[in-house]
Amino acid sequence: MDALLCDELLVEIFQRLSPSSASAVSLVSKRWLRLYRYSTTSLSLRFTPHTSSTPSLSALLSHYPFLSSLSLLPHGTSASDGDCSASSSHLLLKNVVSSCSNLSRLRFLAAPVPVFSLLSLSASCNRLTSLTISLARPLSFLFILYFPFLKELSVFIPTGGSDKVVAGEFDFDDGVDDSCTELALQSLSLSGTVSSDRALDWLWRSSRNLQKLKLRSCEGIGEGGSFASFVKCLQGLKEVELRTCRSIVDGVLLRLAENCTSLTSLLVYDGGSTEGLLRFIIHSSCNLQRLDLRLPLDLNNDHLSAVAEKFRNLSILRLQSCCLVTGEGLKYLGTAVSGRLEELALVNCDVVEREPGLLTFLGQNLKQLKKLDISHNEMLIDKEFVSMIVSCNYLTDLNLRGCRRLTSTSMVSLFKSCKHLQNVDVINCQGIGTEAVELFVLNSPRLRKLQVEESKISGAARSWASHKFIEVVL
Repeated sequence: MDALLCDELLVEIFQRLSPSSASAVSLVSKRWLRLYRYSTTSLSLRFTPHTSSTPSLSALLSHYPFLSSLSLLPHGTSASDGDCSASSSHLLLKNVVSSCSNLSRLRFLAAPVPVFSLLSLSASCNRLTSLTISLARPLSFLFILYFPFLKELSVFIPTGGSDKVVAGEFDFDDGVDDSCTELALQSLSLSGTVSSDRALDWLWRSSRNLQKLKLRSCEGIGEGGSFASFVKCLQGLKEVELRTCRSIVDGVLLRLAENCTSLTSLLVYDGGSTEGLLRFIIHSSCNLQRLDLRLPLDLNNDHLSAVAEKFRNLSILRLQSCCLVTGEGLKYLGTAVSGRLEELALVNCDVVEREPGLLTFLGQNLKQLKKLDISHNEMLIDKEFVSMIVSCNYLTDLNLRGCRRLTSTSMVSLFKSCKHLQNVDVINCQGIGTEAVELFVLNSPRLRKLQVEESKISGAARSWASHKFIEVVL
């Protein structure tokens, strides 16, 4: 039978298999192993970056000639420990890319990479569209000029290092005329920047095509604290994420309000101030459609009222651990966006448990709601949840993870009221039993994914899930 199937047909079949099934076919025979490797276009590896591992890694990658996406990630914290020297990481990257000339996406976080080694990468993989790397100081971003098709760049900067330029590295401006430099980058993610990173000045001035900007654990944006160059990249931004950037978030939000009218999505986690966020909301001229906030002590009803007045086209609202928000603020906002809001998350928000009737009000007013996340509200009870869910007839995605006091009553109400559910998470809901899960699987006609503990999946539920092509994540 094996001989009847030509190589081309087997490769086509392998490419259509799920990852778990695809890896299993490599055990059938040497021929299938070879064809499985030929059919593989994406590969992720974890290893400890030592010079001795370079030849074996290069030999392994040579068996995958059609890779277009490659991730090399460290075991544990080895990439940030400083155990891998600049010369060994350069050799590692050089030998790896020599085996993968067709790459369009590369994540190389096995060790910090010196800038000069990226020149070798550009020679072998000059058609990269996405690059994720760890860069050691002193920083320079002029290597981007050697990747003309690069659209997405993510840079992780380990703590420490010197800003002093050493021989063999790019200088910060290197004689490049900013007026003639316009990078093709559309998405930029930076982690670990500080105010003394002068190389950022050139990056901001040259990134006038950015649509997505992500900053994580950043203490500065270069320029010694000035935002003069930073504002050059803001005009066309559509999505901004600020995670744990407390020292700069107010300044970034102010410049967004003043210079960006195209913003549609904003995420702010663990940083900022009450005044800074309120100033952005009031003075912004953008048409925000997605707002995601995790600000335990910096978000209150004043912000929700301002959002209700300013962003009436909001379709996605996500709030996490917001202790100072009350039901009054949520009701006011819910009324203002009732005709458009399709996704709501109130994760670990004690207002859900503190104010009876709040969920009922939201369910009755948010008729367009399709995705609901009220996970990690440990004291939420059936009565409050069911009173909301009976009005949410168009839900497709529901996350109840960690709602420990919900019982089987909630599951019965779910399959009776929400016939469109496709993805449901009930992990760590101790009150929901095996029989309720079984009934839910049987009576949910459109269910495609269920996340639940293995102990709550009976043999019958497992059989029905397989017959109905439901993915059960344990």
